[in-house]
Amino acid sequence: YVIIGLGIIALLLSVERFATLTIIAGKVKSQIKSSIPTAGNPLGRVLQIYDENKDVDPETLALKLDEAILKEQPAINARIAFIKIISMVAPLLGLLGTVIGMIVTFQAITLFGTGDPKTMANGISQALMTTVMGLCVAIPTVLLHSIVQSRSNVILHILNEQSAGLIAQHAEEAEAAGR
Repeated sequence: YVIIGLGIIALLLSVERFATLTIIAGKVKSQIKSSIPTAGNPLGRVLQIYDENKDVDPETLALKLDEAILKEQPAINARIAFIKIISMVAPLLGLLGTVIGMIVTFQAITLFGTGDPKTMANGISQALMTTVMGLCVAIPTVLLHSIVQSRSNVILHILNEQSAGLIAQHAEEAEAAGR
């Protein structure tokens, strides 16, 4: 039941993260097309930092934009690590069930001998079922984690790319003004 419960939690977290990141990605793509930064999306908030610090030197601007991106990261990456943890814990719980099932089997052998296969079947069945359940939860959860993590990485890549472009543009403008 623990393995099934973790599988359900991982599925719910994955669906929530997928939906949230899809919405955020849509807002970020809309912000790329717009010239006016809005605070309703991560890129807009980063662009607002740029607008507020146009008069600083390029190095300071780079630090401020990096800080803004770092502030956005926790919201974008929220709960993704927990999905990964579940994908790693599920097969371990299956292995634990396997070990417990084998202990039950050996206890049955100790008490009743090897003459009746029914006494061993319960422990072996428990061992195999928990292994299967652990793998049935772990395999899709690894896939779900990969999908959600890649969505998160795309958003963070856009933020970093836009930030680098702003810094380069600012440095060019500062250099042209200095001549």
